Amino acid sequence: MSVKLISSNKCFEGEQRIYSHFSNVLGCEMKFGLFMPPAVLEDNITCPVLYYLSGLTCTHENFIHKSGMQQYASKYGLIVVNPDTSPRNLNIPGEDDSYDFGTGAGFYINAKKEPWAKNYQMFSYVTDELVQLINQNFPVVPTKKGIFGHSMGGHGALICALKNPGLYQSISAFAPIANPVECPWGQKAFKGYLGDDQELWKEWDATYLATKYSGNPLELFIDQGCDDNFLKEKQLLPENLLQAAACNDHLQTIYKERVGYDHSYYYIASYVGEHIAYHAKLLN
Repeated sequence: MSVKLISSNKCFEGEQRIYSHFSNVLGCEMKFGLFMPPAVLEDNITCPVLYYLSGLTCTHENFIHKSGMQQYASKYGLIVVNPDTSPRNLNIPGEDDSYDFGTGAGFYINAKKEPWAKNYQMFSYVTDELVQLINQNFPVVPTKKGIFGHSMGGHGALICALKNPGLYQSISAFAPIANPVECPWGQKAFKGYLGDDQELWKEWDATYLATKYSGNPLELFIDQGCDDNFLKEKQLLPENLLQAAACNDHLQTIYKERVGYDHSYYYIASYVGEHIAYHAKLLN
């Protein structure tokens, strides 16, 4: 699997790069960001890799431009990879009709319902094809992977870890959609991508996955702004995930509430350093 370098900019003695490749899983050209730390560029050291999944309406660019993560990835010697949030330019009827379904809103699940099933396979893309691509083309340590994300991407990070015991050694989430079966965003997406079977929906819901998780011990670092409008509107429901995890001996949680912070990238930029330090401690 080959990649094409689109751009590279020096940043905190590392390089922020953007690549493209053709995804066989998604059936389209995809872009992803990759931060290469100075440990690789200057010392030729293979490094752990940290995957970041973005939220609704985002592309690969939002996290790169707004989070300020590069200074921390440079400091801790992590390669950071951030893919797009959905397939692009497929010309599926309805893919651009709303912000919370279709383009920019893949929800990191594998669609079962037509016409989405052929291409909207974001779970397989993130956990399999993209991982193989990164392992084959970049100097990562394949056994040292972390994953985190924001909102829809926080949901993605959680389900990727809970459905693949042992694949990731560290997991965190900013304001995740923690119980999508019970919130309007999740109900719209799951009905559209999966159909009407709500038992099938539960296979892609972190709260339900947490109730039956039986893999290796896992710690989930959940971060939430207290002034997040989507928290108040019951789109996120972290309390349901925390309750489910508390009843499972295989899971531990860290839950941090951030007084005065909302759902925006100002919030993420304020705490991304803490998250990257958390991942670095577990990965290094």
